[in-house]
Amino acid sequence: MLLPDSQDWSAIWLTLKLASTVTVLLLILGTPLAWWLARTHSRLRGAVSALVSMPLVLPPTVLGFYLLLVLGPHGPVGQLTQALGIGLLPFTFTGLVVASTFYSLPFVVQPIQNAIEAIGPRPLEVAATLRARPWDTFWSVVVPLARPGFLTAAVLGFAHTVGEFGVVLMIGGNIPGVTRVISVQIFDRVEALEYAQAHWLAGGMVAFSFAVLLLLYTLNPDARRKAA
Repeated sequence: MLLPDSQDWSAIWLTLKLASTVTVLLLILGTPLAWWLARTHSRLRGAVSALVSMPLVLPPTVLGFYLLLVLGPHGPVGQLTQALGIGLLPFTFTGLVVASTFYSLPFVVQPIQNAIEAIGPRPLEVAATLRARPWDTFWSVVVPLARPGFLTAAVLGFAHTVGEFGVVLMIGGNIPGVTRVISVQIFDRVEALEYAQAHWLAGGMVAFSFAVLLLLYTLNPDARRKAA
């Protein structure tokens, strides 16, 4: 059995870089969104929740196709990035980050939202009576109590980004060292009938998936009971 070569290691490094970047972005962007969904009584809550959850049911290629149109030379975002001198995002690492952020959004927002909802209003009301500022309340009350939700969100967001295929292929294509991630590299190896190299990568993904689930159930035992 052949060992992974430089192209395989490049794909692994790029995938880890992408997953780490996307996870950090999702925690920054998804936390206020999850807070709003957990606390709001707005009529828009249902519509926003549906939009956030759409990647769970949409085929990845559909989401990738529309992102390609929006980010492309004739799309609104593509025209804006060209006007700003940034260039086009498709077939770049930045484009992969944008697409992966959209695609993994529900895997981060929903665990945080559920954790915040589980806290209930009482601890926040007690903090308010003690004249705690909203920012202090969030860091001193919400974050410690909702920590399992944040950990679950980080693990799921990272793991889901690592396993993406359809979206990254549509937006990033297959450029070695730029957009070729592990899932695309496995596809290339199988297409070339290089099953030995594909076994290394695919077996690594299986081991990674098991480790992620083990970590998830260890950090948050309730996740296993909810999934059962």
